[in-house]
Amino acid sequence: MIVITGATGALNGTTTEHLLQRVPAADLVVVARDPSRAAHFAERGVTVRYGDYADPASLPAAFEGADQLLLVSSSDPAADAPALHRAAIDAAVAARVGRVLYTSHQAAAVGAAFAPADHHARTEQALAASGLPWTALRNGFYAHSTAWLMGPWRATGVVSVPGDGPVSWTTRDDAAEAAAVLLTGAPVDGPVTITAPETRTFAELARDASELSGETVRYELLGEDTWRDRAVAAGQDPRMVGFLLGMYRTAAAGGFAGTDPLLGRLLGRAPTGVRQVLAAQLAA
Repeated sequence: MIVITGATGALNGTTTEHLLQRVPAADLVVVARDPSRAAHFAERGVTVRYGDYADPASLPAAFEGADQLLLVSSSDPAADAPALHRAAIDAAVAARVGRVLYTSHQAAAVGAAFAPADHHARTEQALAASGLPWTALRNGFYAHSTAWLMGPWRATGVVSVPGDGPVSWTTRDDAAEAAAVLLTGAPVDGPVTITAPETRTFAELARDASELSGETVRYELLGEDTWRDRAVAAGQDPRMVGFLLGMYRTAAAGGFAGTDPLLGRLLGRAPTGVRQVLAAQLAA
């Protein structure tokens, strides 16, 4: 049995769809904070259970019978994500789960400038200490986030960022499909890198945007204070501005520059490139 958390969200929801093409619905369980949001899976024969990382007592029963557990990372930037993840891992131990697969990130490192990367590293440490077999899916930075990380360039004609470096932009759909392949294939221990095979800097994305749009799109590297002041003046939450600065700093330091051919091998095709994502955004 495969138990999936976060299946009402975009990443693990897409993984569940891919799993339904590979295994019988009766072999799947989705765990949701609000089971009514998973009704579309229940209608197709998937078992739906209540479970909430913030309600640890709910988790052992939610994970019961799992040969494999796909554990999604918390998406709440205000939460103590490592503590929530530890509660889920403790419950997996109590439920005697066969293997945990955790949606991590390629830049996972304790003390990382990008807060989620620190959280992922601490969660991987907890998995290693749990005694359970585990796999960390270190996904590349999701390509759809270029829609806001490049700034309002469609209105201004300028990609303005406070830091730049190569990023192996990876589509969420490709990462979700890769997770389904790994869940239904031979077990892999420890961290695996799930990234597109190429990187693009923001400067290169600006050139791509120019070519795809047929309009001149300039690139501008700003100082952090200038970028922060502009973002706050435009109405962005100062806490989110600080959160995003960690991404740009990590990119500038090369934290997202790594690539790996594994994703293409798992998919049996070339992964979707960020240029294709930009083209789709323009066409929307």
